[in-house]
Amino acid sequence: MAVKSAERVFRIFELLEQSPEGLTNKEVSSLLGFAPSSTLALLQTMEENGYLSADEQKRYYLGGRLMSLGAVAASRIDLNKIGTPYLKKLMQTVEETCFLGVLSGDEIVYIAKENCERTITTNASIGSRKPVYCTGLGKAFLAFLPEKESSQIIDRIELKAFTEHTVTDKLELKKEIAQFRNQGYAVDNQEIEQGLWCMAVPIYDNTGHMKAAISVSGLKQRMVEKKELLKTEMLKAARDLSRDLGYYKEELK
Repeated sequence: MAVKSAERVFRIFELLEQSPEGLTNKEVSSLLGFAPSSTLALLQTMEENGYLSADEQKRYYLGGRLMSLGAVAASRIDLNKIGTPYLKKLMQTVEETCFLGVLSGDEIVYIAKENCERTITTNASIGSRKPVYCTGLGKAFLAFLPEKESSQIIDRIELKAFTEHTVTDKLELKKEIAQFRNQGYAVDNQEIEQGLWCMAVPIYDNTGHMKAAISVSGLKQRMVEKKELLKTEMLKAARDLSRDLGYYKEELK
């Protein structure tokens, strides 16, 4: 019985998360298919303990104690520690080198890496910094950060060519970024290292903000041949890691 009650509490939290206008006991019990009497008892207990609040019309909302718990949980998240198992599993599945990176200023910082012996050696290592405009991780940030923030980054940086494939025209870059945003993943086509092709996808946190990105890099011909496998497995890893960071709002493409 205790387990059943706990499951109902979680269902109530999830329902109220999607109901910023609040819900009455009748609405909660109807939407979840619970008995009104037992639902009211749960709602009142959750309110008494600060996990819910209620107005004069007895509409229930998520309470302040959840905010404090969420803040504590977020502050204790070790992205590297949480992300590494997903990188390792992804590397074993796609058999290519995988990276986890974050945005720092106008650059990407690599915070985790899982090497695959069969892939070509890259000069990207843990702790290294790379430009945001010509790396898979960087292009993912430009594609999935808020559009205004992305445009501001592009407008203020200098686009220097690293290979003959590097996009150095800002209008062309913005057009490419819009395409990536629409398709759900970003690509670096030999822009920072000749022969290296990279796909990257976004990671979101509990606030819905892009927290990091995962990328997979390898020889262009091999990577393009298994593009659909890469997309499927990377989006799955990104979804699962985002959920570990508290992101449940919508499915990644």
